[in-house]
Amino acid sequence: MKVFLIVGTRPNFMKVAPVLVKLAARPEVEQRLVHTGQHYDRRLSDAFFEDLSLPQPDFFLEVGSGSHGEQTARVILGLEPILAAERPDLVLVPGDVNSTLAAALAAVKLDLPVVHLEAGLRSYDRTMPEEHNRVVVDHLADLLLTPSRDADENLRSEGIPEERIAFVGNVMIDSLRAHEAAARALDVGRRAYGAEDYLLVTLHRPATVDHPDALLEVMETLEQVSERRPVLFPVHPRTNAMLSKVGWKAGRIQLLEPQGYLQFLSLQASAAAVLTDSGGVQEETTALGVPCFTLRANTERPITVAEGTNRLLGVGPPALARFLEALEEPPAEATGQPEGWDGEAAGRVARVLVERYEPAGIHRERLMVSGAGNGAH
Repeated sequence: MKVFLIVGTRPNFMKVAPVLVKLAARPEVEQRLVHTGQHYDRRLSDAFFEDLSLPQPDFFLEVGSGSHGEQTARVILGLEPILAAERPDLVLVPGDVNSTLAAALAAVKLDLPVVHLEAGLRSYDRTMPEEHNRVVVDHLADLLLTPSRDADENLRSEGIPEERIAFVGNVMIDSLRAHEAAARALDVGRRAYGAEDYLLVTLHRPATVDHPDALLEVMETLEQVSERRPVLFPVHPRTNAMLSKVGWKAGRIQLLEPQGYLQFLSLQASAAAVLTDSGGVQEETTALGVPCFTLRANTERPITVAEGTNRLLGVGPPALARFLEALEEPPAEATGQPEGWDGEAAGRVARVLVERYEPAGIHRERLMVSGAGNGAH
């Protein structure tokens, strides 16, 4: 059974790393790793491959940056001839980035089964490019592997047949658990930056960083926070470009280079709190039991609010005021982990793939999905 796994950005790497390990242990599976190159900066790509012990990709498309349309088109153009020549038995696409959408489109046009890892997440905010990707990929894919039970409900409400949905849990937490001890031992906050009881910041979404006035308000708020506790801010390249454009000069805030996977996990694990607009960080802080404040009006991961440590602040000056107030409150006690966030999700992924796509049944199930739409799995 030949499986193609398509990655393009840092969150993708964390999601496929444990799946690659579990599939490698199955003699009936032959796997290929394709890196689209959507994240091509060494600090955003190569370092993560090293930290996660990922094998070098079998195919590297080098699509680079560009508009959403350009990136999507380049991935399709680069991937289509590979898929046509290799004819994998299934194509696994993780997450919600442009590479995810492009790979799903390239595969279905060649009548190849598509499996979406981390399916069913919804923010219900159509201003987010990732939301378009999630919805389209879920409706293209033959099998939808969900990280949480609310994702199952989202898919059912959109008319996705039950037999195409499989709850497996959160594979990104598998990576976290596998590397948590090593990350904590690094103690990056104290050893590298001399900081304790610090606020960790990560901001990269367009709604936060692409508007100069909004970004300046955030930075001014962080300077206020830095008067009371250290602020460590690993700066994403696009955020750094905008800070340079608006002429921001940091005061007490420590602006850091982008971090490798283990370094950033270490910073999260020892933080007093985290301010973010990242979906993955919302999940990781919940798993680590660290208070998280999300500078967004919505989240595609509401389970991190209902069962985790995450708190949605909203956007704009009122949200920043709420953030300052919340930092003065005693942190809430961490609750139990969401179902399936147990470090064993990748094993469930491998089992489902082998059970549902054994070579003798692949063609039959593909015909049933594309035909009647019921009873396929």
